[in-house]
Amino acid sequence: MELNFRHQLSLVCFTLLLPALCISQDSFTCSRATFYGSPDCYGNPRGACGYGEDGKTINDGNVAGVSWLWKNGSGCGACYQVRCKIPQYCDENGALVVVTDFGVGDRTDFIMSPRGYSSLGRNADASAELFKYGVVDIEYKRVPCGYSGYNLMLKVHPRSRNPHYLAILILYVGGTNDITCVEFWQVDCQEWRPMRRAFGAVFDAANPPRGDIKLRFQVSGSAGLYWVESKNVIPSDWTPEAVYDSQIQLN
Repeated sequence: MELNFRHQLSLVCFTLLLPALCISQDSFTCSRATFYGSPDCYGNPRGACGYGEDGKTINDGNVAGVSWLWKNGSGCGACYQVRCKIPQYCDENGALVVVTDFGVGDRTDFIMSPRGYSSLGRNADASAELFKYGVVDIEYKRVPCGYSGYNLMLKVHPRSRNPHYLAILILYVGGTNDITCVEFWQVDCQEWRPMRRAFGAVFDAANPPRGDIKLRFQVSGSAGLYWVESKNVIPSDWTPEAVYDSQIQLN
């Protein structure tokens, strides 16, 4: 079938407008979401961000795995408002979920915990209907994370061994900020040395400095790219699974 020039032009214009149609005035982006199985409806303790058991219950278990939003791990801990688009079932405010995992589905940007997916619904009956769909059209946007009473926290990974190997997990990154780099102060050289992003929100270093360890963090957010130094040190007698308060408040 041949199309005249006017019809061809209309088709081209519509195709070019499709991405714009999926960006609403309040900066929501169109996508799809599904959910993963969980015996207790909470998050996955084996999530790629490395949160472990903390990843199950953070944000009351309203968490999600994401694909390109994972950003090679720097997207871990980001908060998103997710709204589904079936008026008779979907809550107008949707769900607030925290990224704790990497996941790829059938053209889905979000693979949500059952608790997170259930929060999309207006009520329990509506949520039950959404589970029957399996995959739903959604719109989402990045929103600030708020952890009342928590500063940026550093948890020593259980595989760490003092003094030969240190890995830290970064928790409670507030606002709309990403931690893109971590460095420690090398006293004998009088310079900052980078830690490696081992995976997700976990950074590590072989043969870390002896004694107290001072850290700084490269933050990417609405204020641009900048460094912030921890007001607390990790003490020389650090132990695996210990949690230390950086006394940094990111908003």
